Amino acid sequence: MTDRTTSVPGSDATGFATKDLLSADTSMDAVTLHVADLDLMTRYYRDALSLAVLTPSDALLAAIPGAGTGSRDEIVVLGRGATPLVVLRRGKDLPRARRGEAGLFHTALLFDDAPALAAAVASVARTAPSTFIGSGDHLVSEAFYFTDPEGNGVELYHDRPRETWSWQDGQVAMDTLYIDPHAFMQEHLTDEALQRALTTDVVGPDDTVVGHVHLQVGDIPTAREFYVDTLGFEATASLPSALFVSAGGYHHHMAMNTWNSQGAGPRASTLGLGQVAISVPSEDDVTALVDRLSRRGIEMRHDGATLRFDDPWKNLIEVAVR
Repeated sequence: MTDRTTSVPGSDATGFATKDLLSADTSMDAVTLHVADLDLMTRYYRDALSLAVLTPSDALLAAIPGAGTGSRDEIVVLGRGATPLVVLRRGKDLPRARRGEAGLFHTALLFDDAPALAAAVASVARTAPSTFIGSGDHLVSEAFYFTDPEGNGVELYHDRPRETWSWQDGQVAMDTLYIDPHAFMQEHLTDEALQRALTTDVVGPDDTVVGHVHLQVGDIPTAREFYVDTLGFEATASLPSALFVSAGGYHHHMAMNTWNSQGAGPRASTLGLGQVAISVPSEDDVTALVDRLSRRGIEMRHDGATLRFDDPWKNLIEVAVR
């Protein structure tokens, strides 16, 4: 591992945040998926991933483009506690995305600790074992990967303590090492964690959040220009075929790769990714982002509550105050 430095991405020698960056308190919000079989997909995210079906609030519906009062039967919101994590929207007449197109690589749900992650993995193993596709020790985290019934990627992971992450020159050391799923479960699965995983209707916020969203894009230089130079994320790890970006020194809030999509152009309207939601702490953060987008000539829509715009591959991004 590389030597850990004391520098924190996003700050200069004085410790003050450099300009044109997203706030250190930026986080990811619920991911919206357009789906063909709403009942099947609801069962997967509810029964396999142990998410609860939540009653969509008017505010949440307002944040979904095109959703109105008549859309409640067409939308299912799933989460933990009071926190929406995944929004499923019936994609009427939408075609399936073709291989090689830009779009979603995976939605990553972050659990508070290894026992909570183990309980979630156990639930999928019991209910939908064929959807498991792999696991990886990334040094900063441990992760398990799945594909939902319509081909959308899902990552379940927990972070290692931040003080163990290794940084050099603003880049975090990450890798993909083998995790034996059986050994992981034997070490971390507890009755208490299993019980909590089954208690999806707890009142108030839950520890599970959308940790990051990973996209398929057409090329990495364009992704860097948009997500780093324009939006204000910081690059935390770079490969010729992938880019990882974050706010506030996290290992990554978003990632983009070309592993299956090199050369992809703008997306057509298809099943799969509907929108990526980003939360910021204040209206000043939204105003600063509007200024950056304007300077770059990015077309945007702002309804007074939510700022919406497309990335270069027509992935819809929305930003709102938390």
